[in-house]
Amino acid sequence: MRSTTILYKGIPAGILSQLANGSFHFRYIESWLDDKKMPAISLTLPKSKKEFKSPHLFPVFFHLLPEGANKQAVCKFKKIDPADHFGILINTAQFDTSGAITIQPSMS
Repeated sequence: MRSTTILYKGIPAGILSQLANGSFHFRYIESWLDDKKMPAISLTLPKSKKEFKSPHLFPVFFHLLPEGANKQAVCKFKKIDPADHFGILINTAQFDTSGAITIQPSMS
């Protein structure tokens, strides 16, 4: 299993995990859920204690991935399989994304 912390405007909001079977799970962290001022990170991932599950990378995270020549360059330089969306996300969405969401790779 691989996991990463999802940040919203630099504040930890949840945990995204990829299981051995390739499926993805997302859950909000308690402090995010407890703070009424903090929004859902996506309309498709409303604030909830339930764990969201998907056979594919959730669209809100998939849209953070580079495309075309940028994706090819990242995959070649970092030696990542182009089909490894989670690996690409971990290597590209830490700092400069096109929205409020960034990631913090797990230290494990």
